[in-house]
Amino acid sequence: MEDDGGVFAGETVEEFRTYEDFLDSQIKPLDLFYLEDQELARQLVELGHKGSSLEREEFETRKAAAEASRLASGSQQKKLASTGKELKDNFLRALAEREEANRSGAMTSIIFIRDRNSHGQEISGYIDYSHRLKSEDFEPYFSGKKRLMPKPTDLSFYNWGTQVAKHNASTNYEVITENPSGLLFKCKNDRKILNVDPEAAPGDSSIRTPVQCDLYVHVVIYDHVTRKPANSSCAPLSN
Repeated sequence: MEDDGGVFAGETVEEFRTYEDFLDSQIKPLDLFYLEDQELARQLVELGHKGSSLEREEFETRKAAAEASRLASGSQQKKLASTGKELKDNFLRALAEREEANRSGAMTSIIFIRDRNSHGQEISGYIDYSHRLKSEDFEPYFSGKKRLMPKPTDLSFYNWGTQVAKHNASTNYEVITENPSGLLFKCKNDRKILNVDPEAAPGDSSIRTPVQCDLYVHVVIYDHVTRKPANSSCAPLSN
């Protein structure tokens, strides 16, 4: 079962040049006075004793994602479907934040949605956001005229009432169903595996972000960075 809570933190990590700068930002002069060792103070922050549980790998992945989104913003020529829309829901704002990067190919996001369809049946599924952006008009979604819902043609679809299950490859992902712990998605661009098991790490160059919103029962967004900025010092990526 997916859990709730969490926010997209690209804007936060973008403020810091390195992971050490991020750790230093949470160390107060009084901490150094008592500890008398900056490295020890950093270790305490990294371990979560001073209010941070953000590990180095996640920091670097999020920083790369933010940079990829920034580069996509600079090169994106086509008007975005979210431009000029009044986005009142957290889910729509999360989609708007990722639209440029997913259109440019810098990031490929997978959206998990669980809710009820127009017949009152509970359905759930995993949507390749980049694929759907390029294959249909998203202005009605950002305008609030339509709700984005899983379809039988998406990466994964399940109707809990009829027990109909579908799995399909997309332009960005292959679906791996022969896994004891659940579905896996293999990115066609870099061949890396994205794990959607909430009890496991999402994988290299990937971030899992639960989204609390009013539109759906349950939403989780998985961001996979597929393009690494040339001047980045982060480990080989994505997003």
